[in-house]
Formats: sequence, structure tokens, C-alpha cells
Amino acid sequence: VQLQASGGGSVQAGGSLTLSCRASERTFSNNAIGWFRQAPGKEREFVASISWSGRSTYYADSVKGRFTISRHNAKNTLYLQMNSLKPEDTAVYFCAAGAEPPRAGVDDYDYWGRGTLVTVSS
Repeated sequence: VQLQASGGGSVQAGGSLTLSCRASERTFSNNAIGWFRQAPGKEREFVASISWSGRSTYYADSVKGRFTISRHNAKNTLYLQMNSLKPEDTAVYFCAAGAEPPRAGVDDYDYWGRGTLVTVSS
């Protein structure tokens, strides 16, 4: 497995969680990294992405202002700080790596990890 997401769990609405994604150096280096999520019965959707340098970040409108994506290249680790969580944020969250620049399409990413479940209760 080249990427592994962790940090999911159950939280009440308004709460916070931080997800991590550990990757192999080969997968992490020089690639854009993104977070996606998939709720039951729905298609996988874009959440956020970040460039290799970390200087460029992009967010889905639904999470803008609440979620923050960051990366620590020396540790080959990606993070997603999630604040003010809502029940509609409930999903399995996946991290993915792909060629620069960071994009929002599922097909733009070549490497995917196993997801981590986030459940937000009202």
C-alpha cells in the first residue's frame, strides 16, 4: 500500500478531527496530493488538494473555511484538519497522489490509499 489514511472516528457536529496520510517517499515526492471522500450511496468527491511545494491549495466549496490541507514532505505525510464538522461530512476519506499541478478530478490521481471513516452525528 503506497498511501495510508488514518485519524478517522466519530465526532459530534461542530467538533474537529485531523486526518493523516502516510505515503512512501516514491509516491509522495514531487506529486500533488489530494483528499477525496465517499459517502454511502454517493460518488467519490473532491475535498482538497495541495501542490508538492505546499504553496498552492484548493478546496471544495463545501469545506472551504472549515478544512485545512497541509503536508510535511520530510515525513511523507499529508494532513487534513477538519473543523466545524457537519453530519454531511460523514464519509470514508481517501488520500491520493498524482502529477502536478493539483487537480480536483478523481481521474487526475494515480495512487490511492485505503480510506478512513469519519462519522459526524447531529
